[in-house]
Amino acid sequence: MTTALTDTKRRALGKGLDSLLPRVHPATPAPAAMDTEGGKPREIPVDQIDPNPYQTRSQMNEEQLAELSASITANGVVQPILVRPLASGRFQLIAGERRWRASQLAGKQTIPAILRQVSDEQAMEITIVENLQRADLNAMEQARAFARLSSEFHMTQEQMGQRTGKDRVTVSNYMRLLKLPDSIQLRIETGDLSFGHAKALLGLTSHPDLERAALRVATLSLSVRQTESLVQGILYPEKNKKEPRPAPPVDANVREVEEQLQRALGLKVHIDDHHGRGKVVIEYASLADFDTLLETLASGK
Repeated sequence: MTTALTDTKRRALGKGLDSLLPRVHPATPAPAAMDTEGGKPREIPVDQIDPNPYQTRSQMNEEQLAELSASITANGVVQPILVRPLASGRFQLIAGERRWRASQLAGKQTIPAILRQVSDEQAMEITIVENLQRADLNAMEQARAFARLSSEFHMTQEQMGQRTGKDRVTVSNYMRLLKLPDSIQLRIETGDLSFGHAKALLGLTSHPDLERAALRVATLSLSVRQTESLVQGILYPEKNKKEPRPAPPVDANVREVEEQLQRALGLKVHIDDHHGRGKVVIEYASLADFDTLLETLASGK
């Protein structure tokens, strides 16, 4: 029963985390804080937990944090956080920063936690992967997390994709965002530009109009499709120059009828004829002209 409960709790932390949490069996007796490692969560004082130095998240939504705090006040912490014991007797957070901070806001004295003994490298990797498996990281936070996995753990894009459940192309697209200027990265972080907008703007990475285009997209709230069209227009302006089309020849009989109608109605008339089928367009400049037209048509004149 204990084993099943442990497996359920471990799976709740997200796909791939089990492989990052090796059970360590030290040769010397474990400290008292480790007595519950691998068992059910234990209650740990919130003020004995230090923040995670490897946290990838750079922004935390205060409104959502307040909502989580209210939920914790009403229902408690449903999912335990993950910590590791420190030599000082304190604990260091590995996963669950929002729950920990929300518990502090809620005035909780303790929080349920699962203890794991892991190295600095393992703690860093767990944090990055756990954050990447969440849906609420902004695109730049994800891009920087992938970059850290690449530079600090020498992972390939395929390996990163396997660890986080994303395909290699998606990983590559996120990492390419780091090529954008800081001003545009900031717009992505604040939500002015989406991941889709950013991908489209990558086509202008070496173009002098990149930042101007990004400003236009954000100011006009252009869609991703409109942004793609904008980028193509900047890259290939010659393709977007519409040459004036020559006016199609008008049949003499059609022209004569147009002139007859214009004389009868006193309004501009255009007949769009295609081999005996088409439409008659009557233009009016005011409501008075429109009323006169209705009276003329209704009278049958």
